[in-house]
Amino acid sequence: MEELARLAGIPVRTLRFYRERKLIAPPRREGRIAWYDDDHLARLRTIAALLERGHTLSSIAELAEAFENGRNVGELLGMDTPTEEIPVRLTPEELADRFEGQVTPENLAAALDLGYLGTDGTEIVHVSRRLLDVSSALVREGIPLAEVLDAGRRVREHADALADLFADLVLRHAPEEDLQRMRPLARSVVEAELSLALDRRLRKRN
Repeated sequence: MEELARLAGIPVRTLRFYRERKLIAPPRREGRIAWYDDDHLARLRTIAALLERGHTLSSIAELAEAFENGRNVGELLGMDTPTEEIPVRLTPEELADRFEGQVTPENLAAALDLGYLGTDGTEIVHVSRRLLDVSSALVREGIPLAEVLDAGRRVREHADALADLFADLVLRHAPEEDLQRMRPLARSVVEAELSLALDRRLRKRN
């Protein structure tokens, strides 16, 4: 414990307090010896970084609980399912920086529920670089993260309906293995129709 506290740059009494609050996992025990590892040190450095960004210990505990109850990276990516999306690995500090202090327990739970985030050891994995970049760009434009996530939930419902429509169309006329090959066609149709819909919306405003 003394060695871990020294490496983390905190007093031993602070480390004991974090253990009591269950902010770090218990050590591995061999008889009367308690062993801490790099995961414990990474968690302590994350706690320090989040405290510097204005988070309270209570909110950090809620964030940690949300991560521990969230899906792991295998469940998030569906490991055997082909995808065109590129996942992104982040530390909790990098995630907090991306969204300018709006990574609250409520927003984190919503992102986990949507399937945007999963965990892999001490790292966070976002399912899609494109969605991560767009979400953080919208927050930088002044749109609250909670509203971005709510919009994402509604977009998900429409996207699922569009995917079902395209899959049904293809499978009526082609074998199932052709569905993966034809997915760029579906993406092009959706992108073009959304572009035209935005054109119509802008004309109405003018």
